[in-house]
Amino acid sequence: MSGNLYLESIRQRFRSYKDLGTKTLDRLTAAQLHWQPSGEPNSIAMIVKHLHGNMLSRWTDFLTTDGEKEGRNRDQEFEEDNLSQEEILQRWNEGWNCLLNTIDNLQPEDLEKTVYIRGEAHSAMDAINRQLAHVPYHVGQIVYIGKALLGSGWESLSIPKGQSAEYFRKTPGKK
Repeated sequence: MSGNLYLESIRQRFRSYKDLGTKTLDRLTAAQLHWQPSGEPNSIAMIVKHLHGNMLSRWTDFLTTDGEKEGRNRDQEFEEDNLSQEEILQRWNEGWNCLLNTIDNLQPEDLEKTVYIRGEAHSAMDAINRQLAHVPYHVGQIVYIGKALLGSGWESLSIPKGQSAEYFRKTPGKK
Protein backbone atom coordinates (compact mmCIF):
# COMPACT_ATOMS: atom_id res chain seq x y z
CA MET A 1 0.00 0.00 0.00
CA SER A 2 1.30 3.42 -0.84
CA GLY A 3 1.88 5.96 1.90
CA ASN A 4 -0.52 8.41 0.26
CA LEU A 5 -3.30 5.82 0.15
CA TYR A 6 -2.73 4.91 3.81
CA LEU A 7 -2.75 8.57 4.89
CA GLU A 8 -5.97 9.25 3.00
CA SER A 9 -7.55 6.16 4.54
CA ILE A 10 -6.69 7.13 8.12
CA ARG A 11 -7.86 10.70 7.52
CA GLN A 12 -11.24 9.36 6.46
CA ARG A 13 -11.45 6.86 9.34
CA PHE A 14 -10.58 9.42 12.02
CA ARG A 15 -13.04 11.96 10.58
CA SER A 16 -15.82 9.35 10.54
CA TYR A 17 -15.24 8.60 14.23
CA LYS A 18 -15.17 12.31 15.09
CA ASP A 19 -18.49 12.67 13.26
CA LEU A 20 -20.10 9.78 15.20
CA GLY A 21 -18.99 11.25 18.51
CA THR A 22 -20.01 14.80 17.61
CA LYS A 23 -23.48 13.72 16.52
CA THR A 24 -23.90 11.93 19.85
CA LEU A 25 -22.58 14.79 21.98
CA ASP A 26 -24.85 17.26 20.18
CA ARG A 27 -27.93 15.24 21.19
CA LEU A 28 -27.22 15.21 24.92
CA THR A 29 -27.72 17.66 27.76
CA ALA A 30 -25.00 18.64 30.22
CA ALA A 31 -26.57 16.36 32.83
CA GLN A 32 -26.53 13.44 30.41
CA LEU A 33 -22.89 14.11 29.55
CA HIS A 34 -22.04 13.74 33.26
CA TRP A 35 -24.31 10.73 33.93
CA GLN A 36 -22.66 7.60 35.33
CA PRO A 37 -24.26 4.22 35.98
CA SER A 38 -23.66 2.67 39.38
CA GLY A 39 -20.17 1.40 39.98
CA GLU A 40 -17.25 3.29 38.54
CA PRO A 41 -17.86 3.49 34.79
CA ASN A 42 -16.81 6.72 33.14
CA SER A 43 -19.27 9.42 32.14
CA ILE A 44 -19.14 10.79 28.61
CA ALA A 45 -17.58 13.95 30.06
CA MET A 46 -14.74 11.88 31.54
CA ILE A 47 -14.24 10.01 28.27
CA VAL A 48 -14.02 13.33 26.42
CA LYS A 49 -11.51 14.66 28.99
CA HIS A 50 -9.44 11.49 28.52
CA LEU A 51 -9.54 11.69 24.72
CA HIS A 52 -8.64 15.38 24.91
CA GLY A 53 -5.62 14.69 27.11
CA ASN A 54 -4.57 11.69 25.05
CA MET A 55 -4.90 13.46 21.70
CA LEU A 56 -3.02 16.57 22.81
CA SER A 57 -0.28 14.42 24.32
CA ARG A 58 0.09 12.05 21.38
CA TRP A 59 -0.36 14.47 18.49
CA THR A 60 1.44 17.63 19.65
CA ASP A 61 4.90 17.47 18.06
CA PHE A 62 4.06 13.91 16.97
CA LEU A 63 7.28 13.26 15.10
CA THR A 64 9.68 14.99 17.49
CA THR A 65 8.65 14.44 21.13
CA ASP A 66 7.46 11.52 23.25
CA GLY A 67 3.71 10.99 22.91
CA GLU A 68 3.28 11.00 26.68
CA LYS A 69 3.93 14.65 27.51
CA GLU A 70 5.28 15.59 30.94
CA GLY A 71 2.44 18.02 31.69
CA ARG A 72 -0.33 15.48 31.13
CA ASN A 73 -2.18 14.29 34.22
CA ARG A 74 -3.92 11.16 32.94
CA ASP A 75 -5.44 10.24 36.30
CA GLN A 76 -7.17 13.61 36.53
CA GLU A 77 -8.88 12.90 33.20
CA PHE A 78 -10.97 10.27 35.00
CA GLU A 79 -12.14 12.51 37.83
CA GLU A 80 -15.65 13.90 37.61
CA ASP A 81 -15.98 17.66 37.55
CA ASN A 82 -18.60 20.14 36.57
CA LEU A 83 -17.48 21.09 33.09
CA SER A 84 -20.26 22.82 31.18
CA GLN A 85 -21.62 21.38 27.97
CA GLU A 86 -19.71 24.08 26.09
CA GLU A 87 -16.45 23.22 27.86
CA ILE A 88 -16.90 19.53 27.06
CA LEU A 89 -17.50 20.30 23.39
CA GLN A 90 -14.54 22.69 23.37
CA ARG A 91 -12.24 19.94 24.67
CA TRP A 92 -13.69 17.46 22.18
CA ASN A 93 -12.97 19.81 19.29
CA GLU A 94 -9.54 20.90 20.56
CA GLY A 95 -8.35 17.30 20.83
CA TRP A 96 -9.69 16.40 17.41
CA ASN A 97 -8.22 19.53 15.81
CA CYS A 98 -4.79 18.60 17.16
CA LEU A 99 -5.06 15.03 15.84
CA LEU A 100 -6.51 15.95 12.44
CA ASN A 101 -4.13 18.86 11.81
CA THR A 102 -1.17 16.60 12.52
CA ILE A 103 -2.50 13.79 10.32
CA ASP A 104 -3.27 16.26 7.52
CA ASN A 105 0.35 17.46 7.56
CA LEU A 106 2.02 14.04 7.52
CA GLN A 107 3.86 12.95 4.40
CA PRO A 108 4.32 9.35 3.23
CA GLU A 109 8.00 9.42 4.21
CA ASP A 110 6.99 10.27 7.80
CA LEU A 111 5.30 6.90 8.24
CA GLU A 112 8.58 5.06 8.68
CA LYS A 113 10.04 7.51 11.18
CA THR A 114 10.49 6.40 14.77
CA VAL A 115 8.28 8.02 17.39
CA TYR A 116 8.08 7.32 21.10
CA ILE A 117 5.17 6.74 23.45
CA ARG A 118 6.15 6.44 27.12
CA GLY A 119 9.72 5.85 25.96
CA GLU A 120 8.76 2.90 23.74
CA ALA A 121 9.80 3.15 20.08
CA HIS A 122 7.14 2.78 17.37
CA SER A 123 7.10 3.47 13.68
CA ALA A 124 4.90 6.49 13.07
CA MET A 125 2.52 4.17 11.20
CA ASP A 126 2.27 1.87 14.22
CA ALA A 127 1.64 4.83 16.54
CA ILE A 128 -1.15 5.98 14.20
CA ASN A 129 -2.63 2.47 14.17
CA ARG A 130 -2.46 2.42 17.96
CA GLN A 131 -4.57 5.59 18.02
CA LEU A 132 -6.89 4.20 15.36
CA ALA A 133 -7.69 1.40 17.82
CA HIS A 134 -7.82 3.57 20.97
CA VAL A 135 -9.93 6.50 19.80
CA PRO A 136 -12.79 4.47 18.20
CA TYR A 137 -12.93 2.31 21.35
CA HIS A 138 -13.86 5.40 23.35
CA VAL A 139 -16.11 6.87 20.64
CA GLY A 140 -18.03 3.59 20.76
CA GLN A 141 -18.46 4.05 24.52
CA ILE A 142 -19.79 7.58 23.96
CA VAL A 143 -22.28 6.38 21.34
CA TYR A 144 -23.39 3.44 23.48
CA ILE A 145 -24.01 5.62 26.55
CA GLY A 146 -25.81 8.22 24.41
CA LYS A 147 -28.03 5.57 22.88
CA ALA A 148 -28.83 4.13 26.32
CA LEU A 149 -29.69 7.57 27.71
CA LEU A 150 -31.92 8.57 24.82
CA GLY A 151 -33.63 5.18 24.51
CA SER A 152 -36.49 5.29 22.02
CA GLY A 153 -35.57 8.90 21.22
CA TRP A 154 -32.27 7.80 19.71
CA GLU A 155 -31.88 8.41 15.99
CA SER A 156 -29.57 5.93 14.33
CA LEU A 157 -26.17 7.14 13.20
CA SER A 158 -26.07 4.48 10.49
CA ILE A 159 -28.66 2.09 9.03
CA PRO A 160 -31.56 1.84 11.52
CA LYS A 161 -32.53 -1.59 12.84
CA GLY A 162 -34.76 -3.48 10.45
CA GLN A 163 -34.06 -1.11 7.55
CA SER A 164 -31.06 -2.74 5.87
CA ALA A 165 -33.04 -4.04 2.89
CA GLU A 166 -34.62 -0.63 2.33
CA TYR A 167 -31.24 1.08 2.59
CA PHE A 168 -29.66 -1.24 0.03
CA ARG A 169 -32.70 -0.93 -2.27
CA LYS A 170 -32.37 2.89 -2.29
CA THR A 171 -28.59 2.94 -2.59
CA PRO A 172 -27.40 1.96 -6.08
CA GLY A 173 -24.27 -0.16 -6.13
CA LYS A 174 -24.70 -1.36 -2.54
CA LYS A 175 -24.90 -5.08 -1.86
